[in-house]
Amino acid sequence: MAAIDIDSPPQHAAMAEKLNLNYPFLSDPDRSGAIIPFDLANEVDPRNLAIPATVVIDAAGEEVWRLVSRDFADRPAEDDALEVVKAMGLGPVGQPAPARGVPEPGPSAMPFGDMKPYFRGAKFAARAMSLRVPAAKEESIAYGALMDRYMEDVTTMYRIMRGQGAGD
Repeated sequence: MAAIDIDSPPQHAAMAEKLNLNYPFLSDPDRSGAIIPFDLANEVDPRNLAIPATVVIDAAGEEVWRLVSRDFADRPAEDDALEVVKAMGLGPVGQPAPARGVPEPGPSAMPFGDMKPYFRGAKFAARAMSLRVPAAKEESIAYGALMDRYMEDVTTMYRIMRGQGAGD
């Protein structure tokens, strides 16, 4: 498992440290290494971001499954990808945690403590918008569920970072 985006290695180190992530982050600042070849370049966003996606590649290097999001706010859940990997007969593997560089958060990095209130605000803004635009109600509900998942993840990460474990 690896994450690929346009951020610099120091920004990756800062995100991995903040979110307690122990998988490699690969930097593709000009999008030529993986983002464009996997057809995940966001041509509309002026920041040249990649489109969030989960791509499963088999041992032969062939793509066997992908789930592509619509935009930066639409993130795929990992459960679907895990089911694909399990169906391939692949179990968990142990690998050493990647060596992290010197963390240097990007200019718009959100502090960890601000994440849960941000997600809560995003959820309620979407709910308010659905009241103004009734046709957006279904989308608002789905977005609210995503924000709920993010808030649960932040709570879990906070417990892990405090040494209480995910189930405590």
